[in-house]
Amino acid sequence: MFLRNSVLRTAPVLKRGITTLTPVSTKLAPPAAASYSQAMKANNFVYVSGQIPYTPENKPVQGSISDKAEQVFQNVKNILAESNSSLDNIVKVNVFLADMKNFAEFNSVYAKHFHTHKPARSCVGVASLPLNVDLEMEVIAVEKN
Repeated sequence: MFLRNSVLRTAPVLKRGITTLTPVSTKLAPPAAASYSQAMKANNFVYVSGQIPYTPENKPVQGSISDKAEQVFQNVKNILAESNSSLDNIVKVNVFLADMKNFAEFNSVYAKHFHTHKPARSCVGVASLPLNVDLEMEVIAVEKN
């Protein structure tokens, strides 16, 4: 067990051939809603599971898509910080919207967070998302040097 950013992590480090898989967990983002990790580290990459507009206390965010997107970005930032990474180290973003009518509003928040660094991105409309949320975002990043 080790302590980082005042968060107790008890998950083991797994070795798969030459790849070390390290689960990431922080209390500064909502807990995983099912049997998965908030993120996994492998070969200096950080794979962040889909983040939804829930607070670290596991409460849904009310309000506009902008309000919800800001919470999603905060969750991703906190998980990346625990992973020795940051928004500036993101390589790929996948965005899922329950209603593509929210694309422009979401995109304005997205552009605020990625005004200089522009990772590769996909954005798709979906029929529904877990817990009936409006959006979900997952990212792939690299660790800081």
